[in-house]
Amino acid sequence: MDWKVEGSAKKTDSRVLQEQEVILEDTGEESISESFQLLQIDVECEHREGETLPTGGAVWSSKNVQRKQRHWEKIVAAKKSKRKQEKERRKANRVENSGICPQHSKRFLRSLTKERLLEAKHSGPRLCIDLSMTHHMSKKELSRLAGQIRRLYGSNKKADRPFWISLTGFTTDSPLYEECLRMNDGFSSYLLDITEEDCFSLFPLETLVYLTPDSEHALEDIDLNKVYILGGLVDESIQKKVTFQKAREHSVKTARLPIQEYMVRCQNGKNYHSEILAINQVFDILATYFETQNWPESLKKGVSSRKGYILQNSVDDGQPKELQKAKVLEVP
Repeated sequence: MDWKVEGSAKKTDSRVLQEQEVILEDTGEESISESFQLLQIDVECEHREGETLPTGGAVWSSKNVQRKQRHWEKIVAAKKSKRKQEKERRKANRVENSGICPQHSKRFLRSLTKERLLEAKHSGPRLCIDLSMTHHMSKKELSRLAGQIRRLYGSNKKADRPFWISLTGFTTDSPLYEECLRMNDGFSSYLLDITEEDCFSLFPLETLVYLTPDSEHALEDIDLNKVYILGGLVDESIQKKVTFQKAREHSVKTARLPIQEYMVRCQNGKNYHSEILAINQVFDILATYFETQNWPESLKKGVSSRKGYILQNSVDDGQPKELQKAKVLEVP
């Protein structure tokens, strides 16, 4: 009986194979590829069923990974807790100091700064930086001037009563413009006027006051009806009276900062005394005076002792006069 069953089973298998061959011939290439995919899936399933669980070193490695994972989760949780506590502390400080020093968002402060600058364009004092003399400057001098422009604009943004600034004689294809873009982040979005026109043709001549240390007239006050000009010039060769002569060529009024009126020369190792300041230092003096109406306080902010000048009231009154004369050299 057994051999008959085996014979019938073999016949059945042969019939199934023949039927599958007929089906494959009828369905074509697409069904063949599908059949191979099904066979691949079956093989992968068998392979996964045959896998065994890790033992020995593999188990130890798995425990080590889990331990590191738990340690990392503790660190993350501690950081989250610390950030939450810090946030609550800042919130409590804001509530406590709400009546004393209100906190404003950066967006609000930027909006407030923009509003002040645009208001200065219509009703504030005007300052012009004459950049028509930069074609003879070296790469190093251009870099220094670009840095001074950045600091000047930064001081103007912080001022409670800012100036409206114009950069005249300034072309966008000049080396100085490229240096300003390279050194000053956001230079192209500065809230100021940039023009290729010369300052003498842009404004009425009677409204111009060229600030130069070579002038005979000391600046007494800041007039809202005037346009004050600073020469954008960094000259390491120290050519004298460049800006003064340029102002005289156009019959423009000149003025100097009242350093001689409120400061005295002080003795130093190099016997160096100079009233030549960077444009950002001159602006700091002008901006401080416009807010305080106090020349000594303004000059103290912009004129460092390295220039060889100190305020007249900086001399100690309690010292003997002979010692005072030794420390201070009167301006001739």
